[in-house]
Amino acid sequence: MDTDLATIGRQTIQAAEELIKTAHLKPGQILVVGCSTSEVQGMHIGSYGSEVVAARILSSLLKVCSWYQVSLAIQCCEHLNRALVVEQAVAAEYHLEEVTVIPVAKAGGSLAAQAMREFTQPTVVETITAHAGLDIGSTLIGMHIKRVAIPVRLTLKHIGQAYLTAAHTRPKLIGGVRAVYELS
Repeated sequence: MDTDLATIGRQTIQAAEELIKTAHLKPGQILVVGCSTSEVQGMHIGSYGSEVVAARILSSLLKVCSWYQVSLAIQCCEHLNRALVVEQAVAAEYHLEEVTVIPVAKAGGSLAAQAMREFTQPTVVETITAHAGLDIGSTLIGMHIKRVAIPVRLTLKHIGQAYLTAAHTRPKLIGGVRAVYELS
C-alpha cells in the first residue's frame, strides 16, 4: 500500500498545477476535486478513508489554488449526494444554494470532512458548475463541471494508487458551416 504522504503531496501539487495551467484558469474560477482517500491507499472506494491522507491532499490543493487564486470546491461522497464544500465567499459570488449538513468521514468522505475543518468559512452547496475538475479515485465529478468538458491527459496517471482523471471546459460551439470559432 503506497501511503507515502510526501509523495502524495507532491503528486497532488503536480496534478493540480498542471491542470490549472492547461485549463488556463483565471483567478476566482472554480476547480472541483473529488477524492477517495481509500483509493489513494490502494483500497476499494469508501472502505478505508484516511484523515491523514486527506489532510495532505487538501493542504497541497490549497497551496496550488492560492498560487493561482483559483477557488476550490471539494466534492462529498454519494452518501451526501455529491454535495460540495466551498468557502462562503464562493457560494455568494456564484449564487450557490447552501444546504445544511456537516460532512464527516463516513458520510461525505475524508477530504470533504477535512475541508470543513480547514476552510476559512466553509459551507456546503448542493451543486456547482466548475471550470475544471480533478477526480482522484473515480469519484464521478462530471456532474459538477460546466458544459462542454474536455478531457486533460495529465503527466501523472495516479495519486498514490488512485487513478487520476482531469477535465477543463470550453463554451459550446454554435453555428453551422459558416461559423467562425477563432479570431484571425
